[in-house]
Amino acid sequence: MTYEEEKQLKLDLRYLRMARIWSENSHCNRLKVGALIVKDKMIISDGYNGTPSGFDNACEDEHNVTIPCVLHAEANAITKIAQSHNSSKDATLYVTAAPCIECAKLIIQAGIKRVVYAEKYRLDDGLNLLEQAKISTIMLDMNQAQDHNEKESESK
Repeated sequence: MTYEEEKQLKLDLRYLRMARIWSENSHCNRLKVGALIVKDKMIISDGYNGTPSGFDNACEDEHNVTIPCVLHAEANAITKIAQSHNSSKDATLYVTAAPCIECAKLIIQAGIKRVVYAEKYRLDDGLNLLEQAKISTIMLDMNQAQDHNEKESESK
């Protein structure tokens, strides 16, 4: 691995850990997902899965089924960009779970060029669509991030 590749891997792992921490803001019981949009090494947006602003924070019904109005972390992060003066063109999206097909469409339309995720989603149609759109998708294991941190600490 070249120095630049190692440097990028370290950044990817850090941002992915930050997305995992951000997911803790979610009120969803079944799966908490966090997302960060990074451009030029700056976080320009963030999101986690949950209900729209002003709605009750409950994400699942009494049968533990996700209610229809819940937004995915990626959608929340992308829609925040629309309310700001930032652009997500050529940015990287860090997300704790691979995007679904609906979020993949938003990612493409937002001009995001790279997606780094920590775990697979139950369907892979979102990843397939991103690959068709020539958007780089990279899965990084969060255990790898932990191992990498421990090795880094030991070498200091």
